[in-house]
Amino acid sequence: MVKGGLRLGLALAAMVWALPAMANEKIAIQVNSADPQVMNMALNNALNMIKYYKDKGEEVQIEMVTYGPGLNMLRADTSPVKARVEEMAMLGEPIHFRACANTLAAMTKKLGKEPPMVEEAEIVPSGAAYLVDLQRDGYAYLRP
Repeated sequence: MVKGGLRLGLALAAMVWALPAMANEKIAIQVNSADPQVMNMALNNALNMIKYYKDKGEEVQIEMVTYGPGLNMLRADTSPVKARVEEMAMLGEPIHFRACANTLAAMTKKLGKEPPMVEEAEIVPSGAAYLVDLQRDGYAYLRP
């Protein structure tokens, strides 16, 4: 009886193994530079990965995490890539734009007022810690 049960279990496992996998890829992209080239490269990387996984029939979720000088990417008043961020959001791309609250607080102190952020920006307490949490949750890490 045990032998038959074992064979059945192995047969079921083989059938499950043969099923096509619907991978849910999760990618965290770090932006900590005010360089417009780095920001554009991060956005290009995100779009290329979205296309790559969509072409494979797989879902992808991207977290673009900005902190330090990279927070300028999500500032409504100074972002050199503001139009691209807004366009990606309007197209419904599977990407979230995260802004570090620590960096925002430091900028606010330096400027004497809080800098305006793009509508797409979602504030996280710490950009660096958020990246660590994402990696712990299975996100692949990319730094352009």
